[in-house]
Amino acid sequence: MAQTITKGIKALLAEANAIVTTMSIDDAQKLHNNEDYVFVDLRDFRELKREGKVPGAFSCPRGMLEFWIDPESPYHKDVFDQDKTYVFYCASAWRSALSARTAMEMGLAPVAHIEGGFSAWKKAEAPIEPVE
Repeated sequence: MAQTITKGIKALLAEANAIVTTMSIDDAQKLHNNEDYVFVDLRDFRELKREGKVPGAFSCPRGMLEFWIDPESPYHKDVFDQDKTYVFYCASAWRSALSARTAMEMGLAPVAHIEGGFSAWKKAEAPIEPVE
């Protein structure tokens, strides 16, 4: 029997974007070197290797986010235990919207995500750091 999906990705994204702060590319560029902000790249390592990342961004594969945020998890990363603003991004701002919402629900704050994601970052000809 086929599945009946009762809430699709459009609804999930609309709900997330209704509560998550969306940062413009211009604002992201102005803040990316500010030590009060942690940029978190949610893309897969293959994407990072192929396209690079925002300089200084912390790489957190989407599948590990909740485990790395939770201090009670054996996989916790100290980067998520700072009094800073977390700025999430992915390729096109879909994974980042959902991730920012999840992070907020877990208690991480403040949190935002970049409008248009890394695709918009590249289009704006913002700096890119290669990933080996």
